[in-house]
Amino acid sequence: MKHFDDTESLITVRDWLRFAVSRFNEAKLFFGHGSDNAFDEAAYLILHTLHLPLDRLEPFLDASLTHGESEEVQAVIERRVRERIPAAYLTNEAWLGEHRFYVDERVIVPRSFIAELLPEQLAPWLENPDEVTRALDLCTGSGCLAILAALAFPSANIDAVDLSKEALEVAAKNVSDYGLTDRIELIESDLFAALKGRSYDVILSNPPYVNAESVAALPPEYQAEPALALGSGEDGLDATRQILANAKTHLNPGGLLVVEIGHNRDVLEAAYPTLPFTWLDTESGDQFIFMLRREDL
Repeated sequence: MKHFDDTESLITVRDWLRFAVSRFNEAKLFFGHGSDNAFDEAAYLILHTLHLPLDRLEPFLDASLTHGESEEVQAVIERRVRERIPAAYLTNEAWLGEHRFYVDERVIVPRSFIAELLPEQLAPWLENPDEVTRALDLCTGSGCLAILAALAFPSANIDAVDLSKEALEVAAKNVSDYGLTDRIELIESDLFAALKGRSYDVILSNPPYVNAESVAALPPEYQAEPALALGSGEDGLDATRQILANAKTHLNPGGLLVVEIGHNRDVLEAAYPTLPFTWLDTESGDQFIFMLRREDL
């Protein structure tokens, strides 16, 4: 990898943005943790490093950086290129819509399609959202879906479950940051194992769902994430099978199960030909999340 010592000629935000995009493209970085291209990633990292509003690039493009600021910006650009870790780990933050969450290498970078459905309170599938008093987030990771569920269903107490003690430490920080420690209980459990006797109106899950072949081919940015949070057996459905086998026991009458499974729709439908999956539309596509009612299971 080339190291550049001729960055003295880079003066403004515009200069550094151009430099970063060139470095990212030259290094063939992979994007998919908040940005999907070099320009957006570069703009985000530069604005964050300079403590500028993340949605206001234009007014600052021709602002000159101090020597210290230039050093900080160069450092974050070079780390992104050299270490090939997601930008979210460099900034310790990830966004789902307008909501910010603390993240580090102990958790997968939040990017759930389910997050799009929660502000609408799972309409039209939930007739009376105000009557949701108990909800579960399986494989909570950073706690982001549990927090969004608590905001969407103000009458509900939420159980947030993860197998990883380290992930739950991150979730605890986010739950505390949102002032929701009285409504969200964090539970270390392998899926439903520690939830005996508990039942819910809504169960949400964004479980590991990458198949073995795809895990082996993941770019370094994804390999920087906890392996536990990505792969799920040969076909990517090990966790989903367990959820389908046990969810009915933990759902109240009329309760909803909402699970994200990535690109596994065809494999799942072939494995469960009698289950009446409803596939929920999101802006990103209509094949990534299924819904079942307790009565369907």
